Amino acid sequence: MNINGNSIIVKKSPKETFEFLIKLENFKQLMPENTEKFEVEGESFVFGLKGMPEIRLVMKEKTEFSNVTLGAASSKLPFTLSADIQEKSENESNVQLNFESSFNPMIAMMVKKPLTKFIETLTENLEKL
Repeated sequence: MNINGNSIIVKKSPKETFEFLIKLENFKQLMPENTEKFEVEGESFVFGLKGMPEIRLVMKEKTEFSNVTLGAASSKLPFTLSADIQEKSENESNVQLNFESSFNPMIAMMVKKPLTKFIETLTENLEKL
């Protein structure tokens, strides 16, 4: 299952956007309002949304100024969340969030709508930076 967020313009250079996203504590600013837990531990963070199980994301890959990829710490539900960053101008970046998973069709059907909403919220909050 793949969910591609909207491509947005962030009023930061690709370098500033990349540096913001590799500091995991900054993801707290991007989380939905119903976030009940957010804790950074080294190269990972745990978050919990109201009524949902907690999820741990781990830094998987960093390509300087162009990509930041986080992945699920649990192999039970493997997925990645990546941010692709492209230069628009000296002080602006195009950013697109992409979610990829190998969930079975039943799980995918159950989580597609809330995950799409989650990606939309992260994207909207990133655009406000």
